[in-house]
Amino acid sequence: MLTPWLEVEGAEQQVQKWSEITNLDLVRLGTTAEAEEIVDTAVTQPLVVAFALLAFQELRGRIEVPADTIIAGHSVGELAAAAIAGVLSPDEAVALAAVRGKAMAAACALEATGMAAVLGGEESEVLERLAELDLVPANRNGAGQIVAAGPLEALAKLVENPPERAKVRKLAVAGAFHTQYMATAEEALKTHAAGITPNDPTLPLLSNSDGQVVTTGAEVLRRLVAQVTRPVRWDSCQETLAAEGVTAVIELPPAGALTGLAKRTLKGTPTLGLKTPAQLDQVSDLLTSAEATK
Repeated sequence: MLTPWLEVEGAEQQVQKWSEITNLDLVRLGTTAEAEEIVDTAVTQPLVVAFALLAFQELRGRIEVPADTIIAGHSVGELAAAAIAGVLSPDEAVALAAVRGKAMAAACALEATGMAAVLGGEESEVLERLAELDLVPANRNGAGQIVAAGPLEALAKLVENPPERAKVRKLAVAGAFHTQYMATAEEALKTHAAGITPNDPTLPLLSNSDGQVVTTGAEVLRRLVAQVTRPVRWDSCQETLAAEGVTAVIELPPAGALTGLAKRTLKGTPTLGLKTPAQLDQVSDLLTSAEATK
């Protein structure tokens, strides 16, 4: 997925720098590594953040990003969003992602937990069923998607007896992210974050905790640390986007999942999942068109 981006001038050198910061060969991992290797959350998280920021740097070099552009990231994507909004430097965001991924992988090894997507059903009935099984609605994504997290035994019961009119699909993840099972990871992030001096956001930045704009860098960093043990409220983020009347949605790579949710939630709003540098002209055209509709 990273191969076409490394052809951009200076891109490979940038990724090599992040490789040194994370002690991971991100160039190899993003180009020739097998899927079994990159699905390790200790690898996935810094790779995803590095990929998003590499694409944004190239995007920003070609077009002017409007000052009122709302920035949001889902789960680990919040680290990339924080860097795009100026709270963290790109190097700090990638380094924090590496700490996060490694600490969450270690937390996953402590107990047998996992996650499962619940698709459809009445939201109140889904949440009631999760509560019965002592499962956490770890991701509330909107568009009829809630991701349950908790012990594997409880998830098996959810699969066997799902809420009415809902389907349940086990996810290939290492553990129960965004729950108290990640408490040791939160402590590791607190320690690392103590050495970071954040800046206040220069662009409107939404928080996964409630979907609202956060205005101070210190609060953004505090929420980034706490986020690993708290649910992702992407439904709330999308509600804010709708309320603000966004005229286009652009998802940085690796893209696809969030534009899919936006198409179902922000119906009629143009979307683009940026995957290759060849699409950068499409981003420019979409932004120009979006500005014209304001």
